[in-house]
Amino acid sequence: MAGTARKPTQTERVRASLADAIVRGELGPGVPLDESSLADRFQVSRTPIREAIRQLEAIGFAEARPHRGAVVPRFTPEKLNEMFAVMAEMEALCASYASAAITPAERDELRTVHDACRSAAEQGDIETYYALNIAFHDTIYRASHNSFLAEVTLGVRNRVAPFRKVQFHGTGRLAQSLVEHSRIVDAIFRGDADGAAALMREHLRFVRQSVGRVTEALRDAEEAEAAGLASQATDLRLS
Repeated sequence: MAGTARKPTQTERVRASLADAIVRGELGPGVPLDESSLADRFQVSRTPIREAIRQLEAIGFAEARPHRGAVVPRFTPEKLNEMFAVMAEMEALCASYASAAITPAERDELRTVHDACRSAAEQGDIETYYALNIAFHDTIYRASHNSFLAEVTLGVRNRVAPFRKVQFHGTGRLAQSLVEHSRIVDAIFRGDADGAAALMREHLRFVRQSVGRVTEALRDAEEAEAAGLASQATDLRLS
């Protein structure tokens, strides 16, 4: 699996970095995504910046304004709840179907990627675990043997992917995610469709809760840092 890794393109690097900054609150609602300043920031031409913004627009992480460029959208808790509710139902259906349709080869694949997730979790390697987490869920999508369901589920996941990544910065989340995965795998392997679906819904509920805690903590930290910098600037002016 490690041998298939490739270096991200400039567009992918910019898109991932901007999405992460939006989730963390470093780029707040309404902030313009100016191509020129972003090109300077990432030390690339405007072409990958333009494509990255277009891709962010496609997943709802940027809002296009006619003749004025794109801005960061507002993600309210209510909107995130709606997004994760749909995600949970889609993934639950995949897990349910997979419990009846998974092949021996797919069982081996799911077991292998789950074991790799365990290794990454034990090492506290968030980046590797995140990549393996995608592979874990992708395997379940394919094991559903419903290509349309897999396609729709992947489309929904792409819209919440940056939020799903930030969850792993929560204390103990890697270990807990692994436990949740283990229960889902066991249910799929024993052919328990209802159990697999229920456990997948629960898994996504825990993801949503972790996202809420982590993003709130990150934004509180950003606000505290901004307030501290403003206070220092005031002190300098008064001194």
